[in-house]
Amino acid sequence: MTGDDADRRTTETVIVGGGPAGASAAVFCARAGIETLVFDRGRSSLKRCAHLENYLGFPGGIDVETFYELARVQLREAGAELVSDLVESVTRTDTGFRVETQQGRVVETDRVVAAAKYDADYLRPLGTQDAMFTTHEHDGESEAYFDREYPDDDGRTPIEGLYVAGPLAGVTDQAIVAAGHGATVARTLIADARREDGYWDAVADRIDWVRREAELDDEWTDRERWREWFDSLVPDDLDRDAETVERIRETVIDEKLAAYVSETERNRRAERGHRRLAGTLDDAALVDGLDDPMVVLDSLDDDTIRSYLDES
Repeated sequence: MTGDDADRRTTETVIVGGGPAGASAAVFCARAGIETLVFDRGRSSLKRCAHLENYLGFPGGIDVETFYELARVQLREAGAELVSDLVESVTRTDTGFRVETQQGRVVETDRVVAAAKYDADYLRPLGTQDAMFTTHEHDGESEAYFDREYPDDDGRTPIEGLYVAGPLAGVTDQAIVAAGHGATVARTLIADARREDGYWDAVADRIDWVRREAELDDEWTDRERWREWFDSLVPDDLDRDAETVERIRETVIDEKLAAYVSETERNRRAERGHRRLAGTLDDAALVDGLDDPMVVLDSLDDDTIRSYLDES
């Protein structure tokens, strides 16, 4: 594509902001198979933090730059796309939303997640200023701010397809809380998208987890047993045709079975995770960790460290 067409595209979901809330939402959406585009100009409020001390999983804390980069890598590996650009406006279309950026990009999307803490002015073109923004008086001057009570606790807003995550939705600035809210909003969005695709409430929620195959007893290795389970979730008065019900049934069963992994696969994923962590540490720290595991992470075994050092 050339000219204006090169900057125009469509996607299923646009997330504005790549901080803890936006990145977390992106990971969940992408892992659920939703085409996800994240706009992030790299000015997350998290970067004002000197050192992240209370994020679970980092007993010695973690520097903000490393944490931020890990989040960006993870959302990409989950399947989301990250673009460094500033969203200037979001407007309604007949089918969803039109997102325009500072660098001239135009994106048509079904859903938008507003996850940037500062400056929600890009939402003003939606035409609901009185409901979405509140006015505060200070030193004789009035200024409009985004109303944190506009979205509900799960991030939904009165505008279908528009969600709000993180501090902009009124949750605390604490990174782990914002990330949790981003995940909550993403799960809400995923469930809503599935309902649009014909799912009903009992099967709309999608739980993203991985379980050991050994926990799958003989009864549940039989696909027919899963079909019996699914059929018990179909209401008698469900207004779906048989073809839709069958499609959703087989998709849900596929998701359930895919959540169980073998011991070999679990070990492969564990090793991959360890190597990802090793990649965030400088070589000197890794070498020290061979003699004193508390210098690095107890979860990184010596073989993983040596293998990474040999390759790097």
